[in-house]
Amino acid sequence: MTPEEQEAFKKRQKGRNVALALVLGFFVVLFYILTFVKMGD
Repeated sequence: MTPEEQEAFKKRQKGRNVALALVLGFFVVLFYILTFVKMGD
């Protein structure tokens, strides 16, 4: 694998990791809000 291919692979992997972190963060916030609303009832 050439250095250019390695760099492109790392860039794609980092982008995937950031997207996954955002999705997981969204679900954490969503569950927190749902729990908070259900406790308020």
